[in-house]
Amino acid sequence: MESPETNLVEYDVADRIATITINRPDKLNAVSDEVVAGLALALRRFDLDPDAEVAILNGRGRAFSSGADVRQRQLRSRDEFEKLGGPQGWGTNSADLLTRSVNWKPVIAAVHGYVLGLALGLTLECDLIVAAEGTRFQLTETARGLGASRYWALFQYRAAGAFGDEVALTGRFFTAEEGMKAGLFNRLAPEGKHLDVARELAAQVAKNPPLSVRTTVRTRRWYMQR
Repeated sequence: MESPETNLVEYDVADRIATITINRPDKLNAVSDEVVAGLALALRRFDLDPDAEVAILNGRGRAFSSGADVRQRQLRSRDEFEKLGGPQGWGTNSADLLTRSVNWKPVIAAVHGYVLGLALGLTLECDLIVAAEGTRFQLTETARGLGASRYWALFQYRAAGAFGDEVALTGRFFTAEEGMKAGLFNRLAPEGKHLDVARELAAQVAKNPPLSVRTTVRTRRWYMQR
């Protein structure tokens, strides 16, 4: 198994804003065990970094992420698959990447291209979301028979209402424009400008007293996980 420390997830800081980049463009940033481990390390680094108050999570290449690395799942034995249930490694589960925080700093998802399955769940768990125009989203778990109740709950947490019911039960693609109209996202960015818009949003957040921001983040994530 590949080590998580292979630049599959990159971490940079400038102007109190950390940028966390999924760097597996040849696989449309499919989330393998190693990517999950890399994300866990990067988010932990951000949480403890005194020079960063806000993080932006994004993906390199043509898509934010195509979701779980299905091929890696298929290569597992049945016993291993049943034990793990989804992409995870080094004791880290993709479902709790944002709940292991100590300092409760905000994370902004800046997404583009495709955001599928597991990647959609990760996006919805971020504190703020910027989506590029034309981005396509899909809850792929429904069609694969894996169950989508957790994703449905995330839709409803963001008050998606009937729209959330529809996309969870049908598993259909939906666009960034539809998601913005339903209230899933905070900003709709011109195509190719999602990182710029996310940085503007992050700079606004970073101007505020850190403790007040972190209190809100902690309460939000606690409420989301109820």
